[in-house]
Amino acid sequence: QVQLQESGPGLVKPSETLSLTCTVPGGSITTNSVVWGWIRQPPGKEPEWMGAIAASGTTYYNPSLKGRTSISRDTSKNQFTRQLSSDAPRDTAVYYCAGGRQSWSDWGQGTQVTVSS
Repeated sequence: QVQLQESGPGLVKPSETLSLTCTVPGGSITTNSVVWGWIRQPPGKEPEWMGAIAASGTTYYNPSLKGRTSISRDTSKNQFTRQLSSDAPRDTAVYYCAGGRQSWSDWGQGTQVTVSS
């Protein structure tokens, strides 16, 4: 089990692209069969899975965010990055990165992101 860490801006303007990076300090994002993903939780709402990238590099996205979300990685730094375009106030949430095989077993502590003008 490793502790993940999210990083990125805490405040972005509407229509801007939100980019967050997750660092895996004690592991490898290319570990066989492990999937790395992003989950967010808006204030007072249920958590929402956004997308993920597999060890092979294959990406998966929540259909509700189709066309807005992209995930990439830097294997040399054990980091993966999520971008969310066309930001709006409704995207304000605590964002988490996580990893696992059968379930999300490794988590970051979450980072608050506010979308506001």
